[in-house]
Amino acid sequence: MSVRELLVDLMSIPGLSGHEDRVRRRIAHHLGSLPSTSDRLGNLWTTFEGSGPSVFLFTHMDQLGFVVRKIEADGFLRLERLGGVPERALASQMVTICLGDGRDINGVIANKSHHATAPDEKYTVVRYPDLYVDCGFDTREAAEAAGIQIGAPVVYSPGGSALGEHRVTGPAIDDRAGCAVLIEVARMLADRRQGPTVHVAFATQEEFSLRGAQPLAQRLLPDIAIQVDLMLATDTPDMVDRGEMRLGQGPGISLYSFHGRGTLNGVIPHPALVRLFEEAAGEIGVPLQRSAQTGALTDLSYVQLVGEGVASIDVGFPMRYSHSSREVVDLRDLDALCKLLIAALDRIGPHFSLSRD
Repeated sequence: MSVRELLVDLMSIPGLSGHEDRVRRRIAHHLGSLPSTSDRLGNLWTTFEGSGPSVFLFTHMDQLGFVVRKIEADGFLRLERLGGVPERALASQMVTICLGDGRDINGVIANKSHHATAPDEKYTVVRYPDLYVDCGFDTREAAEAAGIQIGAPVVYSPGGSALGEHRVTGPAIDDRAGCAVLIEVARMLADRRQGPTVHVAFATQEEFSLRGAQPLAQRLLPDIAIQVDLMLATDTPDMVDRGEMRLGQGPGISLYSFHGRGTLNGVIPHPALVRLFEEAAGEIGVPLQRSAQTGALTDLSYVQLVGEGVASIDVGFPMRYSHSSREVVDLRDLDALCKLLIAALDRIGPHFSLSRD
């Protein structure tokens, strides 16, 4: 399977944060004969033994969404947000209530009929507690008979679509694109003859608490952590002032991330790893973009603090319209990211220095 095929396949599977099991099983299937291990949180990883500093190369497999908060007497569902769900992007969206293979139920987040919308309502965003989902039920009993209970996971309806020749759009590109890349990287590592120990991992609960990968990092105690995730594309009219990250212009590294909204955490990458990726990109002729953003945060911010501290860097792909039901990625960036990760890993030898001096 190509990276495009892997991405579209993984986007077809729902995996709300804390409910990633179907996605984990599909990733294990795509890893084929590579031996993989899972832990109590549902993290999945495969290890390639080697020499020198050990590397934790990881991405997250969960997606943001909702859980059912209440089932109304007339069969409508009320939702609680899970993760950074943008309220202004919710009305009229198709969602899937995830009950299990062959039992999932479609619904639509209701949007008040335009003909009955007052002028002052037309320019306001409905708060998510006031939204409701129509699944076609007339009563609470009908919804419960179909298997819906409070706490049931809900996601944007899965599925990816082509957008032009090189791009894909749909929900959960964050971070099924990272999963597709690391599956391909794992396949490439299976044929190597030397290099560092590399743990290729697919983590849980990034969108919920950013901490699903932390217990796995504590277990593996790596020297280096390389996290793969989206980087905010800034090539649309509403983003041009935020940076210089463009779709189709190659993968990127983050030089600075900070949440800045209640979570005093972020990542300033280790200088040795910045040099590593700059030199690897130059060696193989892959353009390398640079990102520095406030408002973005990954689970690397917690992984970097395990043990005696882990030399860390965020590496990723440009993506438009983050956390919406129609994110957009360029497949050429994903292919180039695969090559860049392999080239960087090849440069980590037994004497690779992590000295700050």
